[in-house]
Amino acid sequence: MAFNSSIQCSPSSHEMIKKYDVFVSFRGKDTRNNFTDHFFAALHRKGILAFRDDTKLNKGQRILSNLMQAIEGSQIFVVVFSKNYASSTWCLRELQKILDFVNVSRKHVLPVFYDVDPSEVRKQTGDYEKAMSKHEEKSREDKEKMEEVKRWRGALTQVANLAGWDMRNK
Repeated sequence: MAFNSSIQCSPSSHEMIKKYDVFVSFRGKDTRNNFTDHFFAALHRKGILAFRDDTKLNKGQRILSNLMQAIEGSQIFVVVFSKNYASSTWCLRELQKILDFVNVSRKHVLPVFYDVDPSEVRKQTGDYEKAMSKHEEKSREDKEKMEEVKRWRGALTQVANLAGWDMRNK
């Protein structure tokens, strides 16, 4: 997979990157008020510094720049796949950025499958197929966007093939 040069940093900018133990990617409307809230609370109790994009970015901040700094400054990545994760362009772009960084930094990704079958994510069936088909439909006339959707499909498959945590019916 090609490395996106936008996430490289110079030695001087690297020193300014805030360090996080964990970066968590999740679909807020699916998991914010249940699993991820409990997960962040447990990490906090253990003294683990976790980046949460819905609380750490201040209004008006350059979101993409700050998000990239948070990704670069994280040691491990937890991706919480849920029913609507793939319907979010933001989540898919975030996943792609994480994977681009992980592929060159040799850091680790832990997938969590919250109320979704890992094979549905891996093979993009069910809700994931519906969501990805909608992205393709919206991008049909734009070759660059179609390539992006293709990369998202690959990223979903790659991360879903990793050993992770299946939270269905738990």
